[in-house]
Amino acid sequence: MLDELQLLFVWAPIINIQLILEGIFVGAIFALSAYGLALVWGVMNIKNLAQGDFVIAGGYMAFWLNMIGLPLPIILPIVLVSMFFYGWIVYLLVIRRILNQDMFVSLLATFGLSLLMQQVINRIFGPEVQTVDMQLPVFDAFDNMVTIPSSKLIALGLAATIAIAVVLFMKKSRTGQAIRATAQDPRAARVLGINIDRVYAFTFAFNSALCGAAGVLVSIIFVIQPFYGITYSMGSFAIVTAAGLGNLPAVIISAFGIGLFTKYCGFFESALEYAAPVAVLITVLLWRQVTMSRNRQAVR
Repeated sequence: MLDELQLLFVWAPIINIQLILEGIFVGAIFALSAYGLALVWGVMNIKNLAQGDFVIAGGYMAFWLNMIGLPLPIILPIVLVSMFFYGWIVYLLVIRRILNQDMFVSLLATFGLSLLMQQVINRIFGPEVQTVDMQLPVFDAFDNMVTIPSSKLIALGLAATIAIAVVLFMKKSRTGQAIRATAQDPRAARVLGINIDRVYAFTFAFNSALCGAAGVLVSIIFVIQPFYGITYSMGSFAIVTAAGLGNLPAVIISAFGIGLFTKYCGFFESALEYAAPVAVLITVLLWRQVTMSRNRQAVR
């Protein structure tokens, strides 16, 4: 631990630039997944434990499409559309049946969905770690101490573009306005003539598409494996718990914060990189509990 601290702040502080850049790339992926989770949680009150597995499913879809020779500009829209319809089907078969049920019912149902998706992906692609090699150039700086693959810059640009498109869609489109109205008051939205069931189906499918986009980015800048979904699920839950529901700027800030934290943890010990989102989630939940307890005491 002491040696790593000296390396970061005394011998080679330039390494911090590399870690910050890597944290930004991770945060961009977490932001997409977390915003989708916030939508499903806020609109439908569903805590989706399979969130990370939707990300991994999108990554493997991109991996397969790349294997058959398709380029990224074609892979991304195919994955978005495919994951959207996959999410709609999952809603019809599973999610619609657990709406308005106890929280533990949704947790158990989505946990079972997570296990099913993991095993199906493992059965099809095997347990090996995979990645999509875009064969793009790598930029370096500071005597090769900082390296920036152009694939990561492309992924960051795509994540920013998708985030902007999501904001515009939610604010300007009639469907986005219907989603926001349903999140605020489902009964009032139904009185206004909004088809609540269709809004729920679209919301879950939209979340699935966002996860698919995040999965594409994961596959080209990191690695995918059938059982890696838990990392993105825990990270998404930590971000949403810290940022709140429906607050995209706070989601983005929290996502970048967790991204930086995971990369710095991974610098000290590689295993900590995967444990970091869980640690953040536990910390946020404990902090929320302490805050609620203090508020109760103040009211009394």
